Amino acid sequence: MRSLRLSVRNAGVSGAALVGLFLSGPGFGAEGSAPPVSKQTQECLNCHSQYHPALVQDWTHSLHSGITPEEALKKKPRERRVSSETIPDSLKSVVVGCYECHSLNATNHQDSFLHFDFRINVVVSPADCQVCHAVEAREFSSSKKAHAVGNLEKNPVFHTMMDSITSRASVKDGKVVSLGATDQSRNETCLGCHGSHVEVAGTRTNKTDLGDVVVPRLANWPNQGVGRVNPDGSRGACTACHARHVFSIEVARKPFTCSQCHKGPDVPAWEVYAESKHGNIFHSKEREWTWDRVPWRAGQDFGAPTCAACHSSLVTSPEGDVIAPRTHDFGSRLWVRLFGLPYTHPQPANGDTSIIRNKDGQPLPTAFTGEPASEFLIDAKERARRQGIMKGVCSACHSRDWVEGHFDKLAHTIQETDGMTAAATGILQRAWDLGLADKSNPFDEPIERRWMKQWLYYANSIRLGSAMVSADHASFENGWFDLTTGLSEMQEWVDAQAGTKPSGGK
Repeated sequence: MRSLRLSVRNAGVSGAALVGLFLSGPGFGAEGSAPPVSKQTQECLNCHSQYHPALVQDWTHSLHSGITPEEALKKKPRERRVSSETIPDSLKSVVVGCYECHSLNATNHQDSFLHFDFRINVVVSPADCQVCHAVEAREFSSSKKAHAVGNLEKNPVFHTMMDSITSRASVKDGKVVSLGATDQSRNETCLGCHGSHVEVAGTRTNKTDLGDVVVPRLANWPNQGVGRVNPDGSRGACTACHARHVFSIEVARKPFTCSQCHKGPDVPAWEVYAESKHGNIFHSKEREWTWDRVPWRAGQDFGAPTCAACHSSLVTSPEGDVIAPRTHDFGSRLWVRLFGLPYTHPQPANGDTSIIRNKDGQPLPTAFTGEPASEFLIDAKERARRQGIMKGVCSACHSRDWVEGHFDKLAHTIQETDGMTAAATGILQRAWDLGLADKSNPFDEPIERRWMKQWLYYANSIRLGSAMVSADHASFENGWFDLTTGLSEMQEWVDAQAGTKPSGGK
């Protein structure tokens, strides 16, 4: 390590001086004082402040750099960001720095390597974060997000849909021919949000001023998918929402983070929210809100709900009464799954949806005719409990009549759009029965893709438009107009191909 320090110092500006500049930045330490940094992290900073200055700058603005876990545990229970009751002695009295995160559980990390004098893991996983954030890691581990990769890969229907969507194509003899999906196309599309398997695939040598550094070569990396499978076998990526290395709660709470994945045309949550009344208030007033306070006080710290307020954050009244408890299972307040294949249904009881089997033995939460696979879905009591929490969030600002009226309208919208999906499914079934399409892959032929749009684009847009009150998305922006038009076009196509008179014609 001595040669490393000398090399850095000889570069013109000492590593210590650079680190000093960074550590004097805003947010580092209480009242300008620097809390204790471990000697291992200090060695990391001496070098990386030169090679990755922005990374170090981010860390110095983080809460990790400004307080020790021991001090964090002294905060009032509702104000804590640390949920583990006990912290290892080696970690509790120093700030959470480079070494404290990248050295944990090394024996479980296939990506662990000897980096100068230290054993370092390339990927920091939820299994590492849980040393201090045990409750959050446990909640996340049972969520659909944590199982996002398996829910695609282990479900042959979903996997077929993914490959059909991401498949390359060419024209041969006047016909469009599928060339199939590739790992690259999957990783750049569906798995970009869901995540994939990060695995060690040998080593590579980096040439540096300090000499050759041999590091693990990772397959499917970089990767920030929310459900990725890490080299230590854990699932998920905390950094999908809490961007490294600042891990800002403000970043995680703002809707921009959710918009990385939850956007149209299939899940247009961001676009719907942005054009809603709540989105208008957010865009107009976000600079006046207090984004980093825990707990988050409705009407005082923020003036309109965001994704986090409804789905995750600990929300209280200005007086401190709990409106919604904190959760890192982002579906745990949801009673209905608006995104269905192809119908809506009660939320799954388990985040691993690949275990679901409908009445026909398919790995789907509903049958092709709409009946739910109730054994694998939450029951009426749990649905009522969850809906009560969401109504409580709404009731922080709205009257009971307003809230009840809103939820009633959403229930009617769900019923009506499922009815339209059933009608489209009936038309597709007729096409299969007539031999106009091959149902071995229900996603790859023109009439099947038209059917997909009915529920994947239009019905989803309508339901989200109803849930978040964005009238245009419920009507013209992939809404009712397109849903109705699409149904007519499906029927006309099947009639034309079958050589029959159009339905309703004379």
